[in-house]
Amino acid sequence: MDVLRRAAGVLRSVNRYLKGVLGEDSYAKYLDHHRATGCQVPAMTVKEFWRDKTDRQDAHPEGRCC
Repeated sequence: MDVLRRAAGVLRSVNRYLKGVLGEDSYAKYLDHHRATGCQVPAMTVKEFWRDKTDRQDAHPEGRCC
């Protein structure tokens, strides 16, 4: 049972890492930053956030592969 618990912990860590690498956690990080800075404007919706992020990436390509 202990081995299964450790394996589950490792899988959770790998999942968290991959979400970070792939950018899936970007919106959550944005909301955390938005709350921490006390911004007076309402936070963007998920759809607005991803549209803004992709628009900025297209306007200013950095080290993307494609």
